[in-house]
Amino acid sequence: MSDDEFYRIKRLPPYVIAEVNGMRAAARAAGEDIIDLGMGNPDLPPPPHVLDKLIEVTKKPDAHGYSQSW
Repeated sequence: MSDDEFYRIKRLPPYVIAEVNGMRAAARAAGEDIIDLGMGNPDLPPPPHVLDKLIEVTKKPDAHGYSQSW
């Protein structure tokens, strides 16, 4: 990486998710009761019927491509 590329990258704004994660961690460390409504953090496994359907669909040869864009 050239020096110019390095400095261009350093000028990018902070990643917003990292900023939110830092704010949440600081609030928790300060003893605040935080309810995380963020997506992608399930605390339970998917129901068995969902897993069964995923397995079924992954075995279909036509299920492995990009979706249609409208």
